[in-house]
Amino acid sequence: MIKAGSITKGMFLDWNGDPVIIADKEFYNPGKGAAVVRLKIKNLKTGNVAKEVLRTDEGVEEIDVQLKKSQFLYKTGDQFVFMNNRSYEQIEVDQKVVEDVKQFIKEGEEYGLSIWQDEVIAVLLPKRIVFEIAKTEQAIKGDTVTGSTKPATLDNGAVIQVPLFIKKGERVIVSTETGQYVGRKN
Repeated sequence: MIKAGSITKGMFLDWNGDPVIIADKEFYNPGKGAAVVRLKIKNLKTGNVAKEVLRTDEGVEEIDVQLKKSQFLYKTGDQFVFMNNRSYEQIEVDQKVVEDVKQFIKEGEEYGLSIWQDEVIAVLLPKRIVFEIAKTEQAIKGDTVTGSTKPATLDNGAVIQVPLFIKKGERVIVSTETGQYVGRKN
């Protein structure tokens, strides 16, 4: 049992018997009365997102979640297949678990699988991932000064906004937290 004031983003909690992950946390002190914590929680069984407010001295139950580093191999039907690089065990993860992060899942990359009660409840991404630009429009000379962006399709099919000077075939770094272009990869 931990105090609500100690909750951090990315923490796993037991919320009414279901596993949840803290998507966002905001500390609020109204000046009059008790300080509170505003939480945005995602139920990992249903996928529902809810907002909750707790007093900072309220107790919440943290759940014991195992983390297994696993490499993404392929997708088959509604299953994403990962492999534990130590034991070579293949783990199938249902698409509903991967739904929010599937645009960042890339073949051959390593991800963290959060396992609770022998079930994968979340796929944890690295902060940044390198992708190759599969398709984008050519910039017109003189357009590159304005700081404007254009859509670009990544090698995994996801579409992001990139600066006008980025060309097809270039490797770019994408933030998995915001889904935005960060920079070029040399």
